[in-house]
Amino acid sequence: MAKIPSTAVFSTKHFLALSLALNVSFILRMLYEGEQGHNMSCIKNETDFDTKTHSNIIKSRVVMSSSTSSLANSTCTDGKARSNRIINLDHGNPTVYGKYWRQSGDKTNIIIRGWQSMSYFTDVSNICWFLEPEFANEVMRLHRVVGNAVTGGRYVVVGTGSSQLYLAALYALSSSHAAQPINVVCAAPYYSSYPTMTDYLKSGLYKWGGDAETYEKDGPYIELVTSPNNPDGHVRTSKVNRSEGLLIHDLAYYWPQYTPMTSPADNDLSLFTLSKITGHAGTRIGWALVKDKEVAKKMTKFIELNSIGVSKDSQLRAAKILSAVSDSCEQENSQEGDSFFKFSQKLMTNRWKQLREVVNRGELFSLPQFSPAFCNFFNQVLEPQPAFVWLKCEGNVEDCESFLREHKILTRSGRHFGVSPKYVRISMLDTDENFSHFIDRLSSI
Repeated sequence: MAKIPSTAVFSTKHFLALSLALNVSFILRMLYEGEQGHNMSCIKNETDFDTKTHSNIIKSRVVMSSSTSSLANSTCTDGKARSNRIINLDHGNPTVYGKYWRQSGDKTNIIIRGWQSMSYFTDVSNICWFLEPEFANEVMRLHRVVGNAVTGGRYVVVGTGSSQLYLAALYALSSSHAAQPINVVCAAPYYSSYPTMTDYLKSGLYKWGGDAETYEKDGPYIELVTSPNNPDGHVRTSKVNRSEGLLIHDLAYYWPQYTPMTSPADNDLSLFTLSKITGHAGTRIGWALVKDKEVAKKMTKFIELNSIGVSKDSQLRAAKILSAVSDSCEQENSQEGDSFFKFSQKLMTNRWKQLREVVNRGELFSLPQFSPAFCNFFNQVLEPQPAFVWLKCEGNVEDCESFLREHKILTRSGRHFGVSPKYVRISMLDTDENFSHFIDRLSSI
C-alpha cells in the first residue's frame, strides 16, 4: 500500500480545521443576526393592508405586529426606521407591564410537579367544581385590598378569560322556553367583539339586539354595561333601565391604574379578567362574581360543556400573580419599591400626558375629556386614564382608520364599535418602545 506523504496529511488536517472554523463563524453570524432581529421596517413595498377586517391583518411576506415588536421595531441602519416602521396599536395586547414583572424577580414563579393538577375535579361540593381554592381566595383578597367590588354573598366562577364567561353569562340568563331569542344590547360605542361573539354560534337562546340607547322593544332583554367603557373610557350605568332587563357588568378595566376607585361595584353579575389587571393575557384566566346561585350553576354548566373546566395550572399561576399584587399593595411603605398599582398608575398617567400634549398642539385630532374623582384606593383626586384612546379625526377626515394607516399606524375603526368612522380606538397598553414611536409619528402628522 502506498504511503501518504506527510505534507498531504498536514494539508488535509488544516483544510478540515479551516472548514470547521468557517462553518462555526457562519452559524454564529446567523445566531447574532437572529438575536438582533431583521429590521422588517427597512423592506419597502412589501406590505399590503387588508381593510376588510377589524383586526387589520397585514398581508405580507413579513408579518409585523405588536407581538413581534422587539423584531419589527429594531433600529434600521439607513436612518429611516422611524418613517418606515408600522405601528400596530389595533389590538389590546397588554405588554405594557412587562417591565414591572421582570423587575419583580421570582416572586411570581411557581413549580407544578408532574403529579399535581391531574384530576378534572377540585371540589365537587363547590358550585364551580373546577375552581382552585387558592385562586378563589386570592381573587377575594385582591377585591378587598382594592375596594372595587362587593364580594360578600357572591359565588366565584372561573373561566378561560372573560370571553368564555361572557358567553356563559348569556347562556345562564337566557330562557330555554322562550319563543324568541332574548335580545342582547349595549350602548354605543360598545366593545367591537360583542356583536360577533353574541351571534357567532347562531344560538336560539339569544341574539345581538344593537345599541341600548335606541332599544325600545318590549319584553326581557340582556344589557351589557362596560365600565369603564371599552373603547371610550367613560364610566357607565344601564341605559335601557327597565324592570324586565337582566344586566351583565363587564368590569375588566375597573382597576386603579385606569380609573378612580369611587366605590365597590355591587352588581348581580360582574366579569373580570387577569389580562387587563396585570397584563398576563396568555394565562387566559377570568372570573365572575355572581349573586344568584342558580345563575352561577348555569354558568358553571356552560363551561363544563364547553371546555370541561378551566386549566388548574393557569389558576395556580394566576393565584400567585394576584398574591404578588396584593402583597405589593400591603407592603407599600417597605423598601420593595412601588406597588403594582402605583407603578402602573404612574405609567398610564405619563402616557396620557404625552398623548394630550401632542394632540393639543394641533387641530387634526381630539380626545375625550374625563371628570376627575376621588380615588379611595390612592386617597386622592385623580383623572381617569383608560387603557384605550378614543381618538377622533376632525375636519375633512371622514375615515380616521384609513388616514392613520397611510401614516403606518394601525388602529380599529369606530365602525366596529357601532359609531362613525371618524373615530378610532388605539391601544395604550403596548411596549414603551412602540408607544414612543407612536407619539413621534403622531406628532409628525
